[in-house]
Amino acid sequence: MGVDKLAALRDLIGQLDRALIAYSGGIDSTLVAKVAQDVLGDRAVAVTAVSPSLLPADLEDARIQAAAIGIRHELIETHELENPNYATNPVNRCYFCKSELHDRLRELAQAWGYEYVLDGVNADDLQDYRPGIAAAKERGVRSPLAEVGISKLEVREIAKSLGLPWWNKPAQPCLSSRFPYGEEITLAKLQRVGNAEYYLRKQGWELCRVRSHGDTARIEVPQQQIADFVTMTDLEQLVNHFQSLGFTYVTLDLEGFRSGKLNAALGRDP
Repeated sequence: MGVDKLAALRDLIGQLDRALIAYSGGIDSTLVAKVAQDVLGDRAVAVTAVSPSLLPADLEDARIQAAAIGIRHELIETHELENPNYATNPVNRCYFCKSELHDRLRELAQAWGYEYVLDGVNADDLQDYRPGIAAAKERGVRSPLAEVGISKLEVREIAKSLGLPWWNKPAQPCLSSRFPYGEEITLAKLQRVGNAEYYLRKQGWELCRVRSHGDTARIEVPQQQIADFVTMTDLEQLVNHFQSLGFTYVTLDLEGFRSGKLNAALGRDP
């Protein structure tokens, strides 16, 4: 099935004259960028938005991956944090983030002569609570993975078959997703939680989240790794580091990591 869907993806993108890809460096947009480069060559460009909600390490990953794929890679700055509709962190925060992003990308696409803007939304994303998808659709963005019906699992299978070494890379949503809805997002808070997660990743905990609840940091790692986390981590050093970043309390979530967990407060499955 993956082979058939890859052929359909290539056919869909190959019908476009030129395409600009909203490229985060995650495996979804990386697969779209890879296929676009394969079928369109220099008529494809990947653009990454740089803002305080993007970890510098994730930006570096995006650069490395784009270079390996061979696609032209450009950076733009976005300023969603300046929008009170975003910074106050309402339940539809992502709508305002994607509105800012795709307004900027549409301007670039028009200036550079690219008729289409593509994103990495997959078929599974359409079943989740993703207000940002509406913002993209309102601006004419196309989602080739979703159009072909490629699921998240199939994205990874196809990426692996294409030899992309990042096929199993953990998802890294923007840092604003670490805050409960209604808690104001500031530059300082984004930097604090970003530095906390970077610390954990440097310690070898690649799949992790640091959820920020006021002055409390709530660490999530996969449930099967919790025992190892407690026994293998220098907890005193960790607490001291997190407190140096500005957290007062440091906790470990015993339920373990679950993507989109903060959406549970909305009564929706994450």
